[in-house]
Amino acid sequence: MARFVVLVIDSFGVGAMKDVARVRPQDAGANTCGHILGKLPQLQLPTLEKLGLINALGYTPGVMNPSASAVWGVAELQHEGGDTFMGHQEILGTQPQSPLRMPFSEVIADVERALIAEGWLVERRGGELTYLWVNQAVAVGDNLEADLGQVYNLTANLSVIPFDEVLKIGHVVREQVQVGRVIAFGGQLNDSQRILDAAEIKEGRFIGINAPRSGAYECGFQVRHMGYGVDDRVQVPQKLYEVGVPTVLVGKVADIVSNPHGRNWQNLVDSQQIMDITLNEFQAKSTVFICTNIQETDLAGHAEDVARYAERLQLVDRNLTRLLAAMARDDCLVVMADHGNDPTIGHSHHTREVVPILVYQQGLEPTRLGVRTTLSDVGATVCEFFGAQPPQNGTSFLSSLRLTGDTL
Repeated sequence: MARFVVLVIDSFGVGAMKDVARVRPQDAGANTCGHILGKLPQLQLPTLEKLGLINALGYTPGVMNPSASAVWGVAELQHEGGDTFMGHQEILGTQPQSPLRMPFSEVIADVERALIAEGWLVERRGGELTYLWVNQAVAVGDNLEADLGQVYNLTANLSVIPFDEVLKIGHVVREQVQVGRVIAFGGQLNDSQRILDAAEIKEGRFIGINAPRSGAYECGFQVRHMGYGVDDRVQVPQKLYEVGVPTVLVGKVADIVSNPHGRNWQNLVDSQQIMDITLNEFQAKSTVFICTNIQETDLAGHAEDVARYAERLQLVDRNLTRLLAAMARDDCLVVMADHGNDPTIGHSHHTREVVPILVYQQGLEPTRLGVRTTLSDVGATVCEFFGAQPPQNGTSFLSSLRLTGDTL
């Protein structure tokens, strides 16, 4: 058969969704790709340029131009807000549901009682608004980087407490709450005070740890995303397993999507390592589906660091050249994103943006895929490509891909 890779450049949106004025006015005018290129007009991403990045962007803020050979489109977010967890569930075929929004303060007493009952040492930190400090090493509170009220974080010093123990705390929290995600993560810190010093309050109702400032990402980072209400039986990995196609998840997608029958490369952040693993897995098999997430672009967006974001894009672009060179005629590649995270917009949260859909297969006729109404169209296309039953959500665009004698 053949191989299919979906590369998700986390947060690399190409313009605000048309509903932001109504649902997320703070994202009005957001354009992660466009504003980065506007700030750095000499930035060159030659492989993404050939794949149609500027076509998807819709204008030319720098030296790069639209590609005459591209197969491209854009996809709207069907999930509410702009969320990595639900974005990837949507990509892989889940029909998004409206998320629960609830400040951690509304469940803190229940979580506190449950943790104490399980034998954990728990104290409250903060003032009028508090978060939990567990075993002098793990902070439990609101996630301040995702949409407020939809995610709770456990931020841990793994120099003090093993990650397996953090996961035990996380499972207790998960059992007490119904928000879409509980994220347990941490890094090796010299002093747990760094976590405490990174506590912040947002909008007077949400209190948690500013993850980038906590230092958790800097050394020995480990993470587990604990979702709520996602049925993995309707998703791409399960549908491919049913027809004997192996699935490999690399990077953050492996942390947040269930793939019990496949290979999962979890707890990875370094983009070069992630791209190396992707290429190695691709070359190791004649038939495989690989979904890879590049998280460092998203982290740069949270840090509002345009230069770092651009540098990570250049690394991805160079590695895409390697991947394209390894592709045989029947192999297919989709490069996309899951939402935006505009580092110039004036806040450090995800931005609700449409995302590029850039498709490559040797000999494809240049094609416009139009505006897809859900990220799930990619997952539906993957399933049709391998002859599997479709996932719960999405419409395949495989029939729009027509071969000619041309190559990129």
